[in-house]
Amino acid sequence: MSNWLEQLERELDARLSSFLRKNPVQAHLFSEQHLKDRAGALQRQRQQLQNEAKQQRQQLLRLAEDVRAWHSRVDRAKAAGAADLAERAEQHLNILMNQGRALWADLEDLGRRFNEVELQLDELRQQQKTPSPSTLEKDWALFEAEQELEQLRRDAGLN
Repeated sequence: MSNWLEQLERELDARLSSFLRKNPVQAHLFSEQHLKDRAGALQRQRQQLQNEAKQQRQQLLRLAEDVRAWHSRVDRAKAAGAADLAERAEQHLNILMNQGRALWADLEDLGRRFNEVELQLDELRQQQKTPSPSTLEKDWALFEAEQELEQLRRDAGLN
């Protein structure tokens, strides 16, 4: 079943490629739309990463408050001579610290991913600013298509 689907996909890709080679104006429009779609997807990904980073930072701040509170509890238990309670509180504090390290590592990863998305967006912006080298050919193809359309209208008596 997947073989049939793969064959259909190859056939459709071949037809699209052939159509785009024969119609440079459509190829240009297709390329522009692809760039716009890619930019939109990257913008959404960028926003999602920002939201995730905001949530991570808030989680880290809450965890930092918990660490401070448990650190204070450890000190109070030690000062009161409750060694068993102080040891259990230190174990809990270590668990919280490990969670904090993991959250921090996740936040750093989000930052790397955010920077990658930013670089991709910058590259897309540069591609959109850079005019295509075959603009003359595209303009000529558009001119010819308009001429053919005009001729068809005349032949059909629509003009």
